[in-house]
Amino acid sequence: MSRLDRQAWLALVLLHVVMGLLVFIAAGTVRYWQAWVFLAVFAGASVLITVYLMRHDPALLKRRISGGPTAEKETAQKIIMFVISIESVCLLLVPALDHRFGWSNVPVYVAIAGDLLVAAGFYASFLVYRENTFTAATVEVAPDQCVVTTGPYARLRHPQYASALLYLIGMPLALGSFWGLLVFLAMMPLLIWRLVDEERLLARELPGYREYQQRVRWRLIPGLF
Repeated sequence: MSRLDRQAWLALVLLHVVMGLLVFIAAGTVRYWQAWVFLAVFAGASVLITVYLMRHDPALLKRRISGGPTAEKETAQKIIMFVISIESVCLLLVPALDHRFGWSNVPVYVAIAGDLLVAAGFYASFLVYRENTFTAATVEVAPDQCVVTTGPYARLRHPQYASALLYLIGMPLALGSFWGLLVFLAMMPLLIWRLVDEERLLARELPGYREYQQRVRWRLIPGLF
């Protein structure tokens, strides 16, 4: 096993342990079937994608595990990622507190639909990773980067953000919370700010990106934005 693979597995284990602790401590119980199902879906999808990248695109795997506020080069992106990191924690805590105090009454089929959205979001991310090896976790332009126009990029300029929307909106539902959707709504302005700021960088530094913007109209949601 390579050093990169060990780093990736360690990062995955730590992520899932922290997620589990946040959810079950905030919920005050482990008798929380929605959390167990969600964590299983999240972990399973994460592992499958990580194994795929280990075998087929180690360079992208390295780009994906080097993320977070401190990894960003631009001040605006550092701020954006810092706030998004806090909101990501709240996206777990609010539904868990909701479960603890019974604020929402979410039907079983809605929770299952949330898990399906999470799975769909991860699958959409996999399609993006398979198509574009430059999908870094930070906003930057690699020296050998080129514009990708095939696969999901033929319809959306930012399919990775679109896939994130699927699993972010699915998370609170999967955890049995309607109140958690408020956290998702609070994340939207930050995600759009990050997307627009990234487009400025790509248009300025990536040859051919301005022409790509003219060919592919929609950034995030076909027919809307």
